[in-house]
Amino acid sequence: MEKQQRDIHLREVMDLYGHYLLRLAYTYVKSKERAEDIVQEVFIRYYIHMEQFEGRSSVKTYLYRMVVNECHNYFKSWTYRKTELTNLFKKQEASTSVESQILKQEEMDVIAHSITTLETKYREVLWLYYYDELSITDIASILQCSVNTVKTRLARGRKRVGIQLEKEGFYNGNEFT
Repeated sequence: MEKQQRDIHLREVMDLYGHYLLRLAYTYVKSKERAEDIVQEVFIRYYIHMEQFEGRSSVKTYLYRMVVNECHNYFKSWTYRKTELTNLFKKQEASTSVESQILKQEEMDVIAHSITTLETKYREVLWLYYYDELSITDIASILQCSVNTVKTRLARGRKRVGIQLEKEGFYNGNEFT
């Protein structure tokens, strides 16, 4: 591939997946600046080694795996932090009242905070499934584990989030879905 074609391809990939990769990196490192550095490093490595991409998975899955690996390299062992996620959620419809938007945002903040306190194996699966809206098959490919492992981690992660939400009074005992 010629340099011009590679440049165009990289720009397209960055436009398509950049914000998803940034959100994913942020869920690991809890720092906007560090997440941006990780995503930038991933795009640089992708650009340099673009010819080596074999196409066994989609480009999106490949880049997600690169981000996960880079985050794991950054944190050899995860230190749990109680950092609230802000501005990472989809905007509410304009037709809802201000009061309901505030309540919904508060609920989303509590859920996001609960997810960030989980072990990495549950946090990453919940995040990829609910916030990045990836399929279980794609998540299994990104995390290099079986589909059944992803399903188990989703179920256990939901249960743990439900327990945390119940303790905080935001949960009525029904399964978190």
